[in-house]
Amino acid sequence: MVDTNENVEFKESIIKINRVAKVVKGGKRFSFSTLIVVGNHKGLVGYGLGKANEVPDSIRKGIEKAKKSLIAVPIKKGTIPHDVVGKFGAGMVYLKPAPTGAGIIAGGAVRAVLELAGYKDVVAKIFGSHNPHNVLKATMDALIKLPELKDLSPANEDVSTLKDANETN
Repeated sequence: MVDTNENVEFKESIIKINRVAKVVKGGKRFSFSTLIVVGNHKGLVGYGLGKANEVPDSIRKGIEKAKKSLIAVPIKKGTIPHDVVGKFGAGMVYLKPAPTGAGIIAGGAVRAVLELAGYKDVVAKIFGSHNPHNVLKATMDALIKLPELKDLSPANEDVSTLKDANETN
């Protein structure tokens, strides 16, 4: 999780609004659950599920929870550093770096997460369940598996030079 400053500007995207009904003695009582993604387009992204009796309240609660679950993701030349697979429940998301100018080729919740994280060029494929909850959590799982920016330094990418240096000693 990442500490957030109140002065950081976040954009939010509503993934799904679900109306649920509880049957009571006098009829049906409706409430709403909202799946929200927030991000700053600079490497911070998070999601939240808000539940309330009214839609605006559920959206507000979802945004609050999403800001509490922010993670930092690496952005390397507008894309992800390498291929990665995220899994949650019956859903699986495969993310692959794309060449500059390709754009975000993804659908549903994956596109919203990648755009709000700040990626420009990524290819994604959803396998298994297309349930927005599972897809969103699988996408976040894939992004968590990516290395941090400090691990992407040029010295860490070229392992063969490190092996050669150890063999000469």
